[in-house]
Amino acid sequence: MKQMFAGILIAALSLPGAFGHEIVSEVDASKPAAFDIVSAGATTDGRLLTFMMEVAGQAGSVKPVAIGQLAGAKVESYVWPTSLDPAVVGFDAGSGILSLAITAHPDFDDTPLYDEDRDGDPANDGAEWHSHWVVLVEDTACGAGLKVRDVSPGVDLLPATAPYLPIALDSPGMSPLLDGSSARITVPVSGTENIAFDAVTAELQINEHAEAPLLCVTGVHDIASGDLSLPGRVTPSMAK
Repeated sequence: MKQMFAGILIAALSLPGAFGHEIVSEVDASKPAAFDIVSAGATTDGRLLTFMMEVAGQAGSVKPVAIGQLAGAKVESYVWPTSLDPAVVGFDAGSGILSLAITAHPDFDDTPLYDEDRDGDPANDGAEWHSHWVVLVEDTACGAGLKVRDVSPGVDLLPATAPYLPIALDSPGMSPLLDGSSARITVPVSGTENIAFDAVTAELQINEHAEAPLLCVTGVHDIASGDLSLPGRVTPSMAK
């Protein structure tokens, strides 16, 4: 799956027309239930964009085991790749695949503006589930053929709430909701009706030498569409 994951996803961004709205996927007992996607959807009221994902088990019940250091640290994630241009949220235009992610990683904190566990220390929260915009690009050095784009802060364009790491990652502070089998996240982005999306559960890992490629997608648990064709379309919500 190393090259297929990256190649099909990037090719899907150029596909014309709408292929569906909600994405439905069959339960697969061979996959971890917490990451086995059974459906995914997205809605907008014109101002706020909400992504949803249902899994076969309890969403958020599995987190990486801490190793006590940044180098080699693992990340578990629920991700919605989209056809939105990265410039929509403040990255360089045309720089990769803009994706919204809910992640957990106990070995580092990349949300310095927020105190997710409410203990008074905003620098120790990586183990709690939190949200990111990320820009994904191909890299054959990564296990699944994709990485979070490496950048140079101060040179490459980054959103105002980016944590100033050398990767295209933003920490907007929108709280994810993981309740039972559901994972949900709402972000302020307008003009998203009919935007294409997919849903993926995946594992990422920090480079063992803490150098580029810094954050690789190393394994894929599940892909809602099965082929990364981005068949989902953002639909209008009932209330506006």
